Amino acid sequence: MATPQFLRAEAVDFIVYDYLAEITMSLLARARDKDAKAGFATDFISGVLQPNLAAIADQKVRLLTNAGGVNPAACAEAVRALIKAMGLNLNVGVITGDDLLADKAKLARDAPIDMGDGRAFPDLETITSVNAYIGAFPLARALDLGADIVIAGRCVDSALTLAPCIHHFGWQATDWDRLAAGSLAGHLIECGPQATGGNFTDWQEAGDIATIGYPVAEIDSDGTCTLTKPAGTTGLVSVGTVSEQMLYEIGDPAAYQLPDVTSDFSGVKITQQGSDRVQVTGARGTPPPKSLKTCLTHTNGYRTGMQIAHYGVDAHLKADAFATAALERAKVTLRTSNLGDFTEVSVEILGADSQFGAQPQPAREVVTKIAAKHPSPFGCGVLLKEIAGLGLAAAPGLSGFQGARPKPSPVYQLFSFPLDRQAVTLNVSVDGKAPETMQPVLPAEPHDACGPSLNPTPPDAPAPTGETICVPLVALAFGRSGDKGDAANIGVIARHPDYLPYLWHGLSVDVVHEAFAHFLGPQSAPTAIKKYLLPGAQAINFVLPHVLGGGGTASLRSDPQGKGYAQILLATPITIARDIFEAGS
Repeated sequence: MATPQFLRAEAVDFIVYDYLAEITMSLLARARDKDAKAGFATDFISGVLQPNLAAIADQKVRLLTNAGGVNPAACAEAVRALIKAMGLNLNVGVITGDDLLADKAKLARDAPIDMGDGRAFPDLETITSVNAYIGAFPLARALDLGADIVIAGRCVDSALTLAPCIHHFGWQATDWDRLAAGSLAGHLIECGPQATGGNFTDWQEAGDIATIGYPVAEIDSDGTCTLTKPAGTTGLVSVGTVSEQMLYEIGDPAAYQLPDVTSDFSGVKITQQGSDRVQVTGARGTPPPKSLKTCLTHTNGYRTGMQIAHYGVDAHLKADAFATAALERAKVTLRTSNLGDFTEVSVEILGADSQFGAQPQPAREVVTKIAAKHPSPFGCGVLLKEIAGLGLAAAPGLSGFQGARPKPSPVYQLFSFPLDRQAVTLNVSVDGKAPETMQPVLPAEPHDACGPSLNPTPPDAPAPTGETICVPLVALAFGRSGDKGDAANIGVIARHPDYLPYLWHGLSVDVVHEAFAHFLGPQSAPTAIKKYLLPGAQAINFVLPHVLGGGGTASLRSDPQGKGYAQILLATPITIARDIFEAGS
């Protein structure tokens, strides 16, 4: 949908396409395992270029994408073949060198540990991909050399937007505030309509999402960014939609680390400039870390699962009994077959709140997800067989809508570690130009990876005056959540500045811990939750470690990326002075 919108507007200089996430790298690595010419986002060719390339060439719009995935060279070849077939004259640039799979043995000698949980480096035989996160300067260089389409592998999402700024405005490696501002612009548009009403707390205000507009960033030479969307589209560009996206999938907002800059978003101001126009200013930057985040995927056994529906009287009890029996039967079969036990099991009775508490709540219609991990696909197959076979012995009300029995799939687990920049050499190749090599830009001064920054001064506790009322958090705030590996973040943005003191003091880490105790596990402590203040946006960011069951493709959860976690927190009751609430609502 996005590309035709932008081309009809006839007012864009660059279109950027972000295809990658940590979970996506696992999927692309799996594709490359099966076919050495695969491993890139093929829908960039079929869904974007094939129907739109003639108009793109006619309007002289330039494209940047990380659709190259784990195989950018193959992606570039596919693009060149299409350009030739359509008789067009466009230059393709490709950035390679982030793929370090061939160096896995060398990397293992340094015995890096996982940045999130301290796990040891995985066995070499299980590793399927290794990619360093690269920044914007190699992509900008490709534009300098005349590339009309720039294809990268694992560059950070925001680099796709920062690179045109570097190219167009001539920003240098020490223009840290500008680099931070350009990176923030990229962070805001990287998830498409999540900045224009998608995934928005007040989702009804976005209107008909079938025709939602995709975001357009107008960026000035000083880094000021104005977000809007194409005319004639639905959706919403507001302080709320843009603020939510700024807090999406970040940790410490004052130390958002990228290959080109360490960004500080804590003082960013987000201002409504008109209908569907929002201005973003105030990002600050400092030198980037001297290491590059590097992500490795490796196989770690197999997983499988099924969803079974129950409806009618006592549906929640029937579902619980069914799941218990299925796992018991499967474990008996595993023991008698000498296959060993499951390494992990997960049961969630959706519709009965069992994912949020120890016992399912009464419900007349539920869906039960039963999932497990096992070292072998045969062990996973036992669970599937027992679930299917148990149907005739189950309580009444069992139903389902699915085709063939699912198959076990390999678990691709993420492993992240820092790598010295000087260990990475990048290659910039543009049609008709001699290839160039370059290293990721080194910091202008030694700058170790930042630890947690000091929070800005928190607001004073509200004075206990006048009548108070208790309202759900959603009445006072917007919320957005996401993932980073096995950690989740939840951003909370006050609907009115006067609400912020009540949110800061009403949402303690103990309150947040209680809301997510089932996900965090009995061994977790409230102090493990990090809480950050963003006074510029009247917002709070919470980071919850080890709350996603491994995260991504390694998780058995129904929501392995924490996308709905903010919706859980928004039900939290908050006490506020009645006059303050009514004045701000």
